[in-house]
Amino acid sequence: MAQNADDAALDGRRPVPELHLAGGAAEGSRRPDAGAEQLPPDRHQAILEATKQVAALLKRQGHDFALAGSVAVYAHGGAGSLQHDADFCIRPEDAEAVAATLEDAGLTVYAPPEDWLLKAKCLGQDVDLIFGLAHGPVSTELLGRARELSVDSVQMPVLAPTDLLRSLLAAFSEHHCDFGAVLPIARLLREKVDWGQIRREFGDIPMPAAFLYLLERLDVIAPQGGDQ
Repeated sequence: MAQNADDAALDGRRPVPELHLAGGAAEGSRRPDAGAEQLPPDRHQAILEATKQVAALLKRQGHDFALAGSVAVYAHGGAGSLQHDADFCIRPEDAEAVAATLEDAGLTVYAPPEDWLLKAKCLGQDVDLIFGLAHGPVSTELLGRARELSVDSVQMPVLAPTDLLRSLLAAFSEHHCDFGAVLPIARLLREKVDWGQIRREFGDIPMPAAFLYLLERLDVIAPQGGDQ
């Protein structure tokens, strides 16, 4: 899982922890996937292959989306073994069309009890199609800020660093507050994040504010009012 790393290694790739995006971690019922026996030899590569396949389908049909979660961290330079799932942000109004695209390609798509996402199965891996975050629905503006990055040699839009961190901080609550998973991501992205925006949005919310204070004490970011 997530490990703290020395500042001297900041230019290297970071471990990629399992992440919970704002909106919670849906555990809806899992459906078997007939393609599971065709998985790549390890879970990490299986998740990457599923990510690439879903992204290719969405791109081919012209859907707006952005990669999120652990695989987005990987795309921004994170390292380590992916073990959870692939997350994609889509707009609420596009959910039905996106589901139809994946179903037409032979993927299983279903709605869990949570009302802020759809789930799919691809190459035996879970894929979350997220259209609602804790700070509001996925918007055209959010997707418009995504950056085209290479994910295992396939170009796709990935949540911008500030938006990626916002999605993780917004998930903090009294019931879920895993600073250890998000700390290495903040270290990785610290030169790319608009910390002023993060402070304006989360500085008065107890759990994110505590995390920002931790980042200051660890010299990951400058104290408020200092050089960022």
